[in-house]
Amino acid sequence: MIRTTYAVIHLDAIAHNVAQVRLAAPKAKIMAVIKANAYGHGLQRVAHALEPFVEGFAVARVQEGVRLRKAGIKLRIVVLEGFTHIEELNDLCHYQLEASIHSAHQLTILNSQTAPELLTAWVKIDTGMNRLGFKPPEIPDVYEQLNHSAAVKKPINFMTHFANADDKNDPKTLEQISLFNDLTAEYSGEKSMANSAGILAWKAAQTDWVRAGIMLYGISPFAEISGIDLGLKPLMSLHSRLIAVRDVEAGETVGYNGSWRSSHATKIGVIAIGYGDGYPRYAKNGTPVLINGSLVPLVGRVSMDMITVDLGPYSSAQAGDSVTLWGEHLPIETIAQYADTIAYTLVCGVTPRVDILESS
Repeated sequence: MIRTTYAVIHLDAIAHNVAQVRLAAPKAKIMAVIKANAYGHGLQRVAHALEPFVEGFAVARVQEGVRLRKAGIKLRIVVLEGFTHIEELNDLCHYQLEASIHSAHQLTILNSQTAPELLTAWVKIDTGMNRLGFKPPEIPDVYEQLNHSAAVKKPINFMTHFANADDKNDPKTLEQISLFNDLTAEYSGEKSMANSAGILAWKAAQTDWVRAGIMLYGISPFAEISGIDLGLKPLMSLHSRLIAVRDVEAGETVGYNGSWRSSHATKIGVIAIGYGDGYPRYAKNGTPVLINGSLVPLVGRVSMDMITVDLGPYSSAQAGDSVTLWGEHLPIETIAQYADTIAYTLVCGVTPRVDILESS
């Protein structure tokens, strides 16, 4: 079957990218973050491919962890949002999932339980993200409540999350690391701080576990450099085809609202991809597209089903030619910059209309 618009998941890149995590954090265990459908790459597909290479997984929500258990995943799974009601706690315990404990509401639910050692708990400390977690003065009391809870396995574990780790010049990360270390020094449980940016840029953040996320997918956590530049391999490439090549005269406009006007006679290529497939709606004129080994610029507005590119007046491209929107030779980070977004949103935003193929 000839596919028009499709993404390829390059499963062979997983072992390579995990090896880069090991190289950066050789003493830590790896908790692979596969929330949000493995950042758009396929939850179960990526989990099975990662399982031989990592020690555990992290997901955002209970139902993600349940799906992994039902798919046969045996490794430890931490639910980063924890639970908000007793039914979720029951699922956590039944499927042997671990939970972030970040609120007094969760403590109230746990304190009402009497069954022994139901849950492995990770206390979330708010060291400066100001999103989830207990404030530093609360930690001793939270620890005592959990330590005396019959429902919680011992020892108690600890984690935090960085607000600015992707900025190597921001001192806030070192402040967060220092605060976390001070608050947890007397406790024996496992500890986790580093996300992908922490793994690559902040050695002091590497504790018992590192939480590798975006770098596992071959994408850089830093704005100024691509994953390829960091020695990572893209897990996803996105492709389509030219469906038409048209001649445009100087002064003619292309696309909705005539937002681009040709300064010269040229050939316009029409490509079967648009925001209905997850290509960014706000990609600017000039966003690079790879056709037959050459980069050509996006021109005109991205529409639901199509984009247009300036092939140049002497192009030999024709309908049916393959197109790469991002991948090994066209970093997704570049596309994100042209669209004033981040690569995370692009991989997470690929829609069900796009066929997903596997390459290993």
